[in-house]
Amino acid sequence: MLDKFFIEEHIKKALEEDIGFGDITTDFLTNEDDNMQCSLNTRVDGIFCGKKVFETVFKILSDKIEINFYFDDGNVIKKGDKIADINGPAKYIHMGVRTALNYIQRMSGIATETNKYQSAIGDNKAKIVDTRKTTPCFRAFEKYSVKMGGGSLHRFNLSDCAMIKDNHIKYAGSLKNAVEKLKQNISHAHKIEVECDTKEQVLEALECGVDIIMLDNMPIELMKECVKLINGRAITEASGNVNLSSIKEIASTGVDIISSSAIVAKAPTLDLGLDCK
Repeated sequence: MLDKFFIEEHIKKALEEDIGFGDITTDFLTNEDDNMQCSLNTRVDGIFCGKKVFETVFKILSDKIEINFYFDDGNVIKKGDKIADINGPAKYIHMGVRTALNYIQRMSGIATETNKYQSAIGDNKAKIVDTRKTTPCFRAFEKYSVKMGGGSLHRFNLSDCAMIKDNHIKYAGSLKNAVEKLKQNISHAHKIEVECDTKEQVLEALECGVDIIMLDNMPIELMKECVKLINGRAITEASGNVNLSSIKEIASTGVDIISSSAIVAKAPTLDLGLDCK
């Protein structure tokens, strides 16, 4: 998901934004041959994410910066752990540290929050998945972080999967019309999902032969009834009012997927820092 060319182009823009026409503090207070040794440490427990991104920030600035990691993406980190040692020209470490931390603090925070949700599901079969409520132009990094936190991915963008909502049905005339028109026009490789909030809508979606049925903001008992009614004829997805307190009960209904924007949109950044000698 995070190909080298994509990471580099994204990071170059981030560095341009932060450095501007030059680091006027570092430029005048350090020399080219000044060396710095420091370590990347965590102040809290969590899931580490963003190793390749962190490293790329500094490699773009100077190929003389050496980084030795002690953890990989997806690894559990504990408060006080040393994640990496960094050694190289002080000037370029100073220039890159804020951008590098901005990436991995955000990514590790999402991975950590995702892991909490997936863990809260317990022994139920359901998987926590993300949504399209992401930061503009940062979606690939956020979805990668969800994956590293033990979650699964929903559609990456609007061209990945057809999702029929109430407004789509309104303009198509009926759910049947909407599904038929989509099947005539989209690729055989694309799935069709329909959003349902009543038992009657679920029955209609089943008759239309859709691939995924979203049970949207349904009470638990109704959700259980609908999952039993669907009986494996479509992938079942629960959505709405998902939080750490409710997710296990939602998972107990037997749904395959639980989608929530909270694992990305409400994830706090993880407290990571660079400590220099």
